[in-house]
Amino acid sequence: MPKLNIQALPKVSLHDHLDGGLRPQTIIDLAREIGHQLPADTAHDLEQWFLESCDSGSLVRYLETFVHTTAVMQTREGLIRVAREFALDLASDGVIYGEIRWAPEQHLEKGLTLSQVVEYVEEGLTQARAEVEAQGGFLMTGQLVTAMRQNNRAQEIAELAVQYRDRGVVGFDYAGPEAGFSPSRHAEAFAWLNDQLMPVTLHAGEAAGKESIKDALVDGRTLRLGHGVRIIEDVFVDANDDTKYAFGDVATWVLERGIPLELSPSSNLQTGAIPGIENPQMSDHPFDDLYRLGFNVTVNTDNRLMSGTTLTRELELLTETFGYDIDDLELFQLNAANAAFIDMDVRTEIIERITDAFADAQ
Repeated sequence: MPKLNIQALPKVSLHDHLDGGLRPQTIIDLAREIGHQLPADTAHDLEQWFLESCDSGSLVRYLETFVHTTAVMQTREGLIRVAREFALDLASDGVIYGEIRWAPEQHLEKGLTLSQVVEYVEEGLTQARAEVEAQGGFLMTGQLVTAMRQNNRAQEIAELAVQYRDRGVVGFDYAGPEAGFSPSRHAEAFAWLNDQLMPVTLHAGEAAGKESIKDALVDGRTLRLGHGVRIIEDVFVDANDDTKYAFGDVATWVLERGIPLELSPSSNLQTGAIPGIENPQMSDHPFDDLYRLGFNVTVNTDNRLMSGTTLTRELELLTETFGYDIDDLELFQLNAANAAFIDMDVRTEIIERITDAFADAQ
């Protein structure tokens, strides 16, 4: 396909962690203010440290890097600055709607309350949106308030999400180690969220397989699958005809109901979400198989700092690997827009901006 300026095209980001998208220099500045020791002294060296640490193929080691990002996000000033820069970086990447997920319970070490941290993050996002608008751009954001699987604050965080509905929060997320921490542990919280009509997305099918995905669907009542890449393990190639496929019960459920997959290609390679392949490359990612089979795929970054990536870069990598054209890229954005936790009038505007811009780029 002709060389596209993908960065200039409007995009939708559904799976992007606030504590995984800090600017390296910001980490250094904020760490200096609070006396937090970092593994590197310059922005370049710190960026390289994150990339190297996150390229191990281990989700556990990958998650350990967040010690340094969350450490500098414990104050009003730190949260506002990080959120503001995060959103500005989205806008510079061509994102017109971004859902920002983060776990308020991880930002209380300096005495802030759950309500305060949500309000400070929204203050930073609001500042960024105003700056983008003042420069003639367009950006909308929504917070996904996250509860950590391994902790026991799901109900409390669920109530926080509902409390700040229409004040920046658009949905509830559930993250952390999958193995041994089924959403069934917090089934009452998910039932309560469902009763409150609060949209839910769960991390599942990243560090564990189809049973984790089933738990997310049944006990977590999720509307989307955070990653969900390992749904491919429930898809089978016909032994006599490799053009024919059979689907297990979980894959069939996800496929037939169009449940969105929040795929994050580079991150999935880093965290070992594609087991059984040593040093996996983008061509090993099942994204294309899932797309061709009709799954509702979306493209995301997960953690821009840890993967050294942007949404533009992820789309470029997929295009280079699988030969996608502009129609494919447009469909990925429309999938994301339709899966977003936004009101119908906002969705309509986002979709119109996408279709108009992609038509002009033809």
